[in-house]
Amino acid sequence: MGIAWPSPVLVKLRNETQSVLPRPITDEEGSWVVSIGSLSSLIVGFLSALIVDRVGRKYSVILVCLPRLFVCLLYVFSSRVWMLMIGRLISGACDVLTFTVVPMYASEIASKEFRGSLGTILQIFSSLGILIMLSIGPFISFLALNIVFTSATAIATIPVFFLPDSPYFLYSKGRTEEALKVLTYFRGSEELAKEEIKEYSSSAPEEQISKRELFTNKLFLKTVGIVIVLMIGGQLVGFNAVSFYLQTVLESTKTSVRPEVASVIIGFIQLIASFCTASITDRFGRKPILTTTLIGMSLGMIGLGAFFQVRSSTGTVSGIMNYVPIVSLIIVVFTFSAGPGSLFWVMMAELFEGPARAVGVSSGLISGVLFIFLTTKFFPMVTSSIGPAITYWVFGVNCILLCLFILFCVPETKGKSFLEIQVALGKKVDDVALQKVSEEKS
Repeated sequence: MGIAWPSPVLVKLRNETQSVLPRPITDEEGSWVVSIGSLSSLIVGFLSALIVDRVGRKYSVILVCLPRLFVCLLYVFSSRVWMLMIGRLISGACDVLTFTVVPMYASEIASKEFRGSLGTILQIFSSLGILIMLSIGPFISFLALNIVFTSATAIATIPVFFLPDSPYFLYSKGRTEEALKVLTYFRGSEELAKEEIKEYSSSAPEEQISKRELFTNKLFLKTVGIVIVLMIGGQLVGFNAVSFYLQTVLESTKTSVRPEVASVIIGFIQLIASFCTASITDRFGRKPILTTTLIGMSLGMIGLGAFFQVRSSTGTVSGIMNYVPIVSLIIVVFTFSAGPGSLFWVMMAELFEGPARAVGVSSGLISGVLFIFLTTKFFPMVTSSIGPAITYWVFGVNCILLCLFILFCVPETKGKSFLEIQVALGKKVDDVALQKVSEEKS
């Protein structure tokens, strides 16, 4: 809900009758409200690896939930734009920790057969929150919207306290019996749990490697490079730039389709796409889904650019052209949510082995957050400088470039153990280890 919060709120804050502030905010202030959270995300991103390895996956999630409640209350009582910016700063810090720990937790509790599907849980519930915010945000007051936001945050916080911690984290801290108990619960068999504990033990010597020494490991650096390109590419395709300003973008089309209705439809499409990915990701593999959806996303961006080009040439649009922006946006939202939006988080956790996972995931996340800030802060400036048509066409080209990178440089992770993924990346292992992995897979 926090991710979609700026979309309906910016419209209200720019409206003199709906704003709770003494005056409507300027475009510059609006761009800071949208993007300022990325700055705090950068700072916390550097600490996130230390936090999740020090306090554990479960307590990292708890650490996220409590400040969110404060942010929601700050929104409820806000009367100045700086209060909103502080809320967005804190929210950004919470977001980066969420997007670090949730994929890690999901990958560490899931068996390899269901790791992909379970890894999409983050995108599914993000899409649900976005749909709720887009569905109610345009139709109720600023105060009522933030009271609903606060209530939803409080309700979502309660179950977190009852989560078991990650079995891998428990094992890494020497709490083997607790790890075995948790694994037995998740796997439904003590025998399977003991087998997985043996896999943990095979990487025990690497646990002694410090985080600084990781950055001298060529395999780790190669993997970090792949993840960084994925995360930066995931921002340069333009989805977040468009989604953060969704209602504003829809209003800028000046078509007969009501922006608030269109935004609800788009939010619903995003949720459907996330469920689709959860059902097919372990059937078709990560790479086929990603390449197909990125091509589709490119077509959607090209469609948006074509609409704005036609409108700038003719001055008005009519007939079927009224529906080109919403159809293009639906394509963009569906394909991003079904592909990069869901699977990048899964793959980011999968590509790293246990001892390097926290550092690797946070490194990729820091890169992504930096480009979230750049794309969301300067999106209005770029569209006004070079025009919306060229902006969307650039996003479309970036989709194709990212598609080619995934096709030729990223290994498939579907149905593979973490050791098999490391071998695909170039890790040297002895024949005994390879034979063991082959036997386990069969």
